[in-house]
Amino acid sequence: MDSMEPICTTTEDQDRLIETIKNKQDQVYAWLEGHEKKILPPLYSSIDLRDAGFKMAVVDTNLFPAGFNNLCEHGLLDSVAFFRSAIFKRVPDCKKILILAEEHTRNTWYLENVRILQQVIEQAGFDVKIATFLTIQPAFCQDVNFIELMTATNHPVRIHCFKRILQMIEQGQEKIDLIIMNNDLITGIPENLRNSKIPIYPSIHAGWHSRLKSHHFNHTGELMEEFAKIIGQDPWIFSTLYAVVDQVDINRPEDRSRIQDIATTLLKRIEEKYREHGIKEKPYLVIKADAGTYGMGVSTIENPKDLLEMNRKTRNKLYKGKSAKIIERYLIQEGIPTIHEVDQHPSEVCIYQIETNLIGGFYRTHPGKTDREILNSQGMEFKKMCPHLKKYGDCGVHHDLNIFDVYRILARIAAIATRLEINELEAKSS
Repeated sequence: MDSMEPICTTTEDQDRLIETIKNKQDQVYAWLEGHEKKILPPLYSSIDLRDAGFKMAVVDTNLFPAGFNNLCEHGLLDSVAFFRSAIFKRVPDCKKILILAEEHTRNTWYLENVRILQQVIEQAGFDVKIATFLTIQPAFCQDVNFIELMTATNHPVRIHCFKRILQMIEQGQEKIDLIIMNNDLITGIPENLRNSKIPIYPSIHAGWHSRLKSHHFNHTGELMEEFAKIIGQDPWIFSTLYAVVDQVDINRPEDRSRIQDIATTLLKRIEEKYREHGIKEKPYLVIKADAGTYGMGVSTIENPKDLLEMNRKTRNKLYKGKSAKIIERYLIQEGIPTIHEVDQHPSEVCIYQIETNLIGGFYRTHPGKTDREILNSQGMEFKKMCPHLKKYGDCGVHHDLNIFDVYRILARIAAIATRLEINELEAKSS
């Protein structure tokens, strides 16, 4: 069982904000539902939120969530009906599903994630297999149809060779009605996947080979402006200021100088907002790859001048992302310190959704980090949160239900923004 030590309670600023949103609750939910009716939301997503007390914002949205093993049992139970509804909405006669996973065959916690995902979708009434490209270990595809591995909890999981599955489909020996992507395709879309006639969700065009965080925050920012207008608040309270720098090599001093100039200008804008809202804390920045996940290619910037003096270790961290892909485009984002703690360690909120339906989430916590640092790094821990805390008090850490309702609104907005992103990416690819 997770720790039951409560996280930080709400601040006076948050209490006032919660009351303001409650007074406009009907208008807010009508606005959300109006947007949601116009779109087909992402099949699933996970949303990272940071809450500083004086502001709270989405800082990352992942279309291929890899932490189903960190969800509360009650949230997983809710997932069954939500997945069933979402799948039949996309493929009405669906029976057989293939989960196309990452190639983390040695990452036993990732294997546990796909095992849980498979289990939930099977409970929804579907026949489910897991496959991956196995390009790292191609010999498996030559010798066998699948490999059986043990997850971190010592459960077996069967991973099929995607190439073999396609061959069996062509030979009439296999039938797949839907492919669910749990692979972010950062290195691009393989031809055999691009040419597939099988429906694929989330869209293969929304992988990190083409998706950009800055585009997501463009859409999120526009929606936050609409939301903030309804409740009569400054949209900055729910969003981050940011800038983009492209075509740079972090190892070149002249390129780091260019990044420094952009970071300096951005920090001045944030300082103005701090003065406007009477915030005494010192602002800071986060630099991250504009495309990518797993907390790779990310670092905090306390002073833009530090960019010029960045040591080799930090530069190496920022030079390559997942799959050793060289990073040439960065998002410089307003940093948000977290007020949340679990077991006296800084933590941040991660919410999981199927479409725009909450299925819970977790607090990402790190015993070796401060409230201003990146928590999505080696040594992090996860504490489950339950979507039904009023009903179940035995699953996960306690949280303030009123502020959590605000987090749910922000997560729904992020999902709407992501759908708008996908529409643009699919239009460009056609």
